[in-house]
Amino acid sequence: MHTMKQEATTILTNAVKQLFDSAVVPELSRPDPQFGDFASNVAMQLTRELGRPPRQIAEQLAGHLREQPFFTEVSVAGPGFLNLRVNDQALAGQLARLSEVPQHYAGKTVVAEYSDPNPFKVLHAGHLYTTLVGDVIARLHEVAGATVQRVNFGGDVGLHVGRAMWGIIQTLGGEHPEKLQDIPEAERAVWVTRRYVEGTAAYEENEAAKAEIIAINKKVYALFESGDRDTPFAHIYWTCRQWSYEGFEKLYEQLQVSPFARYLPESECAPVGVDLVHRGLAEGVLSESDGAIVYKGEEQGLHTRVFMTSAGIPTYEAKDLGLAAIKWRDYQFDKGIIITANDIVEYMKVVLKVLGHFHPEVAERSLHITHGLIKLPGGVKMSSRKGNGLLAQDVLDAATEAGSQMNDGRGTDYDVILGAIKYSLLKQRIGGDIIYDPQESVSLEGNSGPYLQYAHARACSILSKHDGELPAVSALTLDEEERILALKLTEYAEVLDRAIVELLPHLICTYLYELTQAFNRFYEKSRVIGDPRQAERLALVTVYADTLRRGLQLLGITAPERL
Repeated sequence: MHTMKQEATTILTNAVKQLFDSAVVPELSRPDPQFGDFASNVAMQLTRELGRPPRQIAEQLAGHLREQPFFTEVSVAGPGFLNLRVNDQALAGQLARLSEVPQHYAGKTVVAEYSDPNPFKVLHAGHLYTTLVGDVIARLHEVAGATVQRVNFGGDVGLHVGRAMWGIIQTLGGEHPEKLQDIPEAERAVWVTRRYVEGTAAYEENEAAKAEIIAINKKVYALFESGDRDTPFAHIYWTCRQWSYEGFEKLYEQLQVSPFARYLPESECAPVGVDLVHRGLAEGVLSESDGAIVYKGEEQGLHTRVFMTSAGIPTYEAKDLGLAAIKWRDYQFDKGIIITANDIVEYMKVVLKVLGHFHPEVAERSLHITHGLIKLPGGVKMSSRKGNGLLAQDVLDAATEAGSQMNDGRGTDYDVILGAIKYSLLKQRIGGDIIYDPQESVSLEGNSGPYLQYAHARACSILSKHDGELPAVSALTLDEEERILALKLTEYAEVLDRAIVELLPHLICTYLYELTQAFNRFYEKSRVIGDPRQAERLALVTVYADTLRRGLQLLGITAPERL
């Protein structure tokens, strides 16, 4: 599908080539509607190449473009800006094609790795953000034609597991797996997390407990070497690991995100990574240093990182090598996306550099997307009442509490609460810290998820007042106010195209809010029900509601028909 802007750009590009034999690609923007549908400074782009005043170049271009039926008005403003107005038939035709999506990834396989919580813990606010952003980025690839495999990586071995297992065994009074049956099913994931908190405190405050935890950690690793699933210790480990995964699944269902195709635990990735580390050592990519195996990256503008400790234990770097190798082995993907917090940017550069030695195609096809911390307004980091950092559930609870205090109780609907959280996080550009304001997020006024949901419900209410047949939008003739709304609607195709190519969900959020503002201005000036142009305007409202719904669905937000 070609957007209206792409068609206008093509016509202008051809004119530049024909008139001036120049390969300059014109830049088009959308000005205030009173000036036209598109504006271009291409004359300024050409003035140095041609050695002529930009106004003169613009006048010559304008004369040529006025002969093109695609444009009904072409004017020159200021020092040489071109203002262009598209014919109404092209505008209406674009409205009829808004549901078409550019298939940038048609036939491609994309592996999207995100969320990545560790068993024996629960999802923190960072995991919540990564989960929601990852889900939308995966959706953007899917709507553009890709087959997406969502994978989830997590540490089911490591010191955090040793700490949790110590706390579990202490609480059970020893290795008594039968006592696990006494823990209510609804509390199991949180129960395991509390044992991790207790184990962490003991590790930091009690030398005897620290030694026990280190021994337990080694015992966990030994489970995978022996394949043990029958001893009391093994039974506790496997049961509580499963409880963690079930807790993750429950929260993902709460968040209404697409299910993951697969969990890839560190225990599965570590052996593959270890083999690659030994191979890298033999092939000179890695080297020994005080008994450890490291990558010395200074010569490559990177830094030194350890891939295996002097005790022979694989580090996160080795496990990430194994993870990448498994994803490539099983999916042979065209694009691999990894979404994490931005504190491991330099770490991932080293991992991908080493990975490039073994699988250059994987390193080339991998894209690392990063984000910052979730903070309250004013830059204060949110803290948890549960003593284990800010949890994903804390964010849900904060929004629910704020919703109950606002909007005359209308903000307590779960789909509204969830839409508030998603939109509040997604409307901010990926990369920096994320400011989350619970009260602002649930407001039915301003740039919020509930506001957009209400806008959709309001459009549905208007449409419900008419049950007759409506004219085809491709055949609409538009008055000036209708045309302004239609023009804003056609922008959706451009925004969606850019959001897909640049993987920027916030562009969709910004556009949807601007669209609702444009509709409000239209509705203030143009009566719909009972007007002689009722049918035409209802057809336009239908396109508006459909566009709003599709945009919200891409963000993973429900578009209710009533609130």
